[in-house]
Amino acid sequence: MQNLLAFVDIFVESQEMDTVISSLTKLEHIEELYEVTGEFDIVTLVSADDIEEFRDILKNKIMKIKGVKSTISSIVLKAHKGPKCTP
Repeated sequence: MQNLLAFVDIFVESQEMDTVISSLTKLEHIEELYEVTGEFDIVTLVSADDIEEFRDILKNKIMKIKGVKSTISSIVLKAHKGPKCTP
């Protein structure tokens, strides 16, 4: 069974950006991490075994990082193109 994938958009207190990025890079479930322009500050791709593990990662790891203000999550239903696609 394929892992659950979710894009997590993160809003960060600007003075804590470097700290948040450093902390996120240490989390094993963060597959991809981008600092971006626009409405939010960071976009990550998170993998988890199931929705319960994703909830734990979001609630007890990402949201506990000093400087993370809030998040918006989008669960991947199907990948049509990219490195996470399966034939």
